[in-house]
Amino acid sequence: MKPQSRFLSSALAVVLAVSAVVAAGGLPASAAPAAPVNKYVALGDSYAAGQGGGGYTGSCLQSPNGYPALLDAVKGINLLRNVSCSSATTVDVTSTQLSALNRGTTLVTLTVGGNDLNVAGVAAACASADVAACGAAISSAGDLLYSGELMVRLAATYAQVAVAAPNARVVVTGYPLLFAPSANPLISQVNGATVVLNQTIQGVVAQAQAARPNASIGYVDVSAAFAGHAIGDADSWVNFAGQDAFHPTPAGYQAYAAAIRAVL
Repeated sequence: MKPQSRFLSSALAVVLAVSAVVAAGGLPASAAPAAPVNKYVALGDSYAAGQGGGGYTGSCLQSPNGYPALLDAVKGINLLRNVSCSSATTVDVTSTQLSALNRGTTLVTLTVGGNDLNVAGVAAACASADVAACGAAISSAGDLLYSGELMVRLAATYAQVAVAAPNARVVVTGYPLLFAPSANPLISQVNGATVVLNQTIQGVVAQAQAARPNASIGYVDVSAAFAGHAIGDADSWVNFAGQDAFHPTPAGYQAYAAAIRAVL
């Protein structure tokens, strides 16, 4: 056989062999690029720390049942730092927690604002059926809400988070209504104040996104997830007594984690 014919014959054999392998599915498919892992930092108050979930570590009452730990167990999310702390206010977040953020942070969760209004104290006062104490607590919270002071604090907090973690997606959560709907006017006042608090947080988040179009910040409403699971409902996801009063149970934090995952 002439050299040229021998070469053509060999080339044809190779082509036919490769074709057979491909037809049989023998060649491995190109691997899909791995999804990037979220480098996650959790900020905020007792709801972020997981108070109410039990099994606490440290004085900040961080719980393995809190939503940061639950999110850390999700594929593609790596909780690098959890600096959330029970009793934290917006001032605490900006003064003590932002150092946990950097340019490499790609996911931040934040629950804050409730302690600025002393929501747990308001709930305790109103749950006691002491009309005067409830009224005073609601009035004090209302001063901060309706004066616009809380809006200013939240806006400053979100702006500083954006500066500290410029490449991060920031997920801001609201709070659940603590009590089942009731004819009791005191309970209605507490739930009403929580609704206004959530509306304030959501509004400031929207303003922050509008002010920084290239930033990524969004609000997650958890009130719908807790519907039918408040204090007074048969299957409550909110603790009513002890140091964890007016904080979610482990089931409540699972609802928080699910609501956050839904937007990621």
